[in-house]
Amino acid sequence: MTDTSDTTNGPDEVLGARDDDANPASKDPSEWVTGDEPMTASQRSYLDTLAREAGEEIPADLTKAQASTEIDRLQQKTGRGQS
Repeated sequence: MTDTSDTTNGPDEVLGARDDDANPASKDPSEWVTGDEPMTASQRSYLDTLAREAGEEIPADLTKAQASTEIDRLQQKTGRGQS
């Protein structure tokens, strides 16, 4: 059993967002710690699909952040990803 009575955090400390509208997943890609890494295989595959549907060609050497931005843009253009 773990003893949780010895904490160094104050009673008012919280984790996570206090604002109901705040979504940590919506952080600007330019602020991502790993944003400069090459795009993931999933991003590459989805971008390929979106670009074909949009009739566009997208460079294959995008970073994770660039790929995310392009995915958002192409989702708007193609109507994908909308609820």
